[in-house]
Amino acid sequence: MPTLPPIELHPPDIRPFANGNTGVPYVHRIDSGRPGPVVMVQALTHGNELCGAIALQWLFSQPLAPLHGSLVLACANVAAFERFDPAAPHASRCVDEDLNRVWADDVLFGPRDSAELRRARALQPFVDAADLQLDIHSMSDPCRPLMVCGTQEKNAALARQLGTPADLLIDTGHPAGLRMVERGGFGDPASPRQALLVECGQHWERSATDVAIDTLVRFLHLAGVVDAGWAAARTRLPLPAQQHLVRVTEAVVARSSNFRFLVPADGLGVVPAAGTAIAEDSGHVWHTPYDDAVLVMPSTAHAKAGNTVVRLGRFEALPPLQTG
Repeated sequence: MPTLPPIELHPPDIRPFANGNTGVPYVHRIDSGRPGPVVMVQALTHGNELCGAIALQWLFSQPLAPLHGSLVLACANVAAFERFDPAAPHASRCVDEDLNRVWADDVLFGPRDSAELRRARALQPFVDAADLQLDIHSMSDPCRPLMVCGTQEKNAALARQLGTPADLLIDTGHPAGLRMVERGGFGDPASPRQALLVECGQHWERSATDVAIDTLVRFLHLAGVVDAGWAAARTRLPLPAQQHLVRVTEAVVARSSNFRFLVPADGLGVVPAAGTAIAEDSGHVWHTPYDDAVLVMPSTAHAKAGNTVVRLGRFEALPPLQTG
């Protein structure tokens, strides 16, 4: 059995925020009383990703009065989070299924039932009302922070305006189901609605909290929720000197729990030569389709039939940033 990474973070006590003020547990809305966008920030899409919950707990301790529009703050999969056990921390990722794969209408409004579907159905009106959204995540294996922009260039443009983290990702969608950042207008290039999913680092490393809070502060400023002074006083990390884009071309999906990598499974690691055998499962071997293939979020922590264990992509030059 693989050795667990160190557990440097402790689950925050989010019970004081349970009642909310929206009629839905753990969902809060703060209105400015002035016209403006609806900005939504979500944590705990997966119950063992602690940094987002810590970031929201921190935000609730700050003086906060939105300048325009409204701010919605949500802790999503609280039922899974309540099961967190540092002795088996991967087990609390979800209760029945992945909450971040159920956002297509035919699933969300279909006949199936699960703990995650019930929670997604409660959150759906807030998600569908949001003009701007930040979903705070972390990763099973060590990797530098990564901004998942879904499938849309417009979301990558928003990440570039944000300025952080250094690595941005545009992918082809998730084979196992629609993610929240692709739902509705977020996934429509003609819609002005935009969404980002930040992967703050390994789930339980202390630095993931700084990434989560820093990204949250900068996002609130970019969205016009807070002013520059408020944000400057609370940013924790310097902006990267340069941002890079990884464009995913394909996903590697496990055929069984016997999936194994044949190369070092380093997050954002680059495999130089096309045709390199990178993984094997039940007699099937995957090879890199081109030179300098990037391994995006490789992990065997959830390896089983149907689960994506790595995505393959290429670093791509970024066009000049449009300003004004």
